[in-house]
Amino acid sequence: MVLRRRGLIKYILLIPILWFIAILIFSFQTQPSPSPRFRKDVPDQKVSPSSLFDRIAARSIVNRIRDALKSKLQLQQHVDHDHPVEERFKAREQARKMNAQIQVVAPELEHDHKNLNKTGPGEMGNAVQIDKDKLSPEERKKYDNGWKSHAFNEYVSNMISLRRSLADVRDPQCKKVEFHPDLPDATVIIIFHNEARSTLLRTVWSVLDRTPAHLLKEIILVDDFSDKEHLHKMLEDDIKPLKNVQLLRTKKREGLIRARLLGAYAATGQVLVFLDSHCECAEGWLEPLLDPIARNPKASVVPLIEIIDDSTFAFHGTPIQNIQVGGFDWNLIFNWHATPEREMQRRLKKTDPIRSPTMAGGLFAIDRAWFEELGMYDPGMDIWGGENLELSFKLWQCGGELLCAPCSHVGHVFRKRSPYSWPKSTNVIKKNSIRLAEVWLDEYKKYYYERINFDLGDYGDVSERKKLREHLQCKPFKWFLDNIFPEQFVPGDSLNYGEVRNRGKPNICLDSQGVEYHDKAVIAYPCHGQGGNQFFLLTKNGEIRREEKCLDYVSIKLQQPNEVRSMVCHSMRGNQMWFYENDMIRHASGFCMELSLANDRDIYMAKCNPFNKYQKWSWKKRINNSSSF
Repeated sequence: MVLRRRGLIKYILLIPILWFIAILIFSFQTQPSPSPRFRKDVPDQKVSPSSLFDRIAARSIVNRIRDALKSKLQLQQHVDHDHPVEERFKAREQARKMNAQIQVVAPELEHDHKNLNKTGPGEMGNAVQIDKDKLSPEERKKYDNGWKSHAFNEYVSNMISLRRSLADVRDPQCKKVEFHPDLPDATVIIIFHNEARSTLLRTVWSVLDRTPAHLLKEIILVDDFSDKEHLHKMLEDDIKPLKNVQLLRTKKREGLIRARLLGAYAATGQVLVFLDSHCECAEGWLEPLLDPIARNPKASVVPLIEIIDDSTFAFHGTPIQNIQVGGFDWNLIFNWHATPEREMQRRLKKTDPIRSPTMAGGLFAIDRAWFEELGMYDPGMDIWGGENLELSFKLWQCGGELLCAPCSHVGHVFRKRSPYSWPKSTNVIKKNSIRLAEVWLDEYKKYYYERINFDLGDYGDVSERKKLREHLQCKPFKWFLDNIFPEQFVPGDSLNYGEVRNRGKPNICLDSQGVEYHDKAVIAYPCHGQGGNQFFLLTKNGEIRREEKCLDYVSIKLQQPNEVRSMVCHSMRGNQMWFYENDMIRHASGFCMELSLANDRDIYMAKCNPFNKYQKWSWKKRINNSSSF
């Protein structure tokens, strides 16, 4: 019994001795030593065992234990000067409770982007998921304010490094392309107004990190009269250490169009590359934009515009076979179309540029001299809207070409709304579109004017722009439709056009509910005379169209609402085939469209009854391809 107690006492005494020895060993390992990697002024030195012993012995045991414990604590923490201690503790606690990782360290400004970090929030273009309901009240307020101010998830953006890594989304064949041996240099122009700091700086860093230095002449940031504090002194400090980055500021709110002109006037690069202020350039993004311009200075080139999710900031790549080209509708709004088969067959390799009728306008490259020759943007246009189609049309009509580079990938945060205020005295997009139509659309401008009920208003003087077109000897718009965009439906081929007004309730019209992006049921709504959702065309093929959507009835249900829907036109007639005879709209199934007696909203199909006034509809007839002013 005594022997067992003595053995137990030995073990009890041994534990603190072992702990003490472990502390000593740990302290040896955590001693900082000068290294040539960090101290270039100190040559490599060999340390003899005796000198090492002297250095260790020279310090007291107490100091060594204190330092060892201090070093251990430092290893467990990140140095973070941008967040107070209590905020870091909150963030760590939330990170423990939430599925997504929360970044509590300020994004790095210095790292090797080639040595990819794949573990941080959003790295490799991955999504950052946030359960907002689990955020603390303080953090939830930040989360909500970010959405309100920027119409995207600024809270998530701030968690992601300013120089985050992205997966190489290029097609393998793109890495084998041999570019022109003498590529021009480029000025990248980025316009911003009250942009979030993280998205703006991430745009800049993606350009710097993924652009060969000899091809980047400069980056010009143009501040369009921002009033956010982080876009003044703080931004100037942010870009001060960056090479070839300059900041220009407008003296009043100019809008995207005139702010871009300011940047273009200041540029010195041979090629201008315009980017939005919430983009991320992927690896190898610039060379495919410059190569077609090196071969044809009258070419303008757009990248594949990839989607950066506005909520999670996930970067989504697009395979070459899924590339879409730009088009437009007769509201003069840009839209996307599948690449025509004729264009796919024209190209020799899948990495060859693709001809596109129009561009979205936010991201593109163009030779500076050619841009100037084309008259740049119309200075009479305000803020934003229509400038992309104006540039697209004159590029083609005046001897140039517009191309999409399948090997250039640039991500863009697509917002569901604009967070900025617009002038309330003027419909800016309407004014800009009328200027565009007056100068470039010739006789086809009437198809836009039909949609605004020929209410042109004051759109300013366009005489100088017409002189520019005459000086450049540009082709007519019919040439553009016949040769560049033959797939476009021309309203002149329609039989009836305009609002479809019920004769039983003359103040009620058919309404598509805004079906640009979703298939929705057609409803009835008070007639407003402004076109838009209430502007329909009856084609010679029996389609009732609103731009790219056609009325579709696939059901056999009668007297039930929500059965007539707006869906993508398929040109196969069938469930999208209609007849307008004796003021009645009859479907290929033999049933007729009727307005509900119970309310002024429901539209349904019923057995045709020529004596039912709620099955009667008035619709303007097009005579000899004409419409009246």
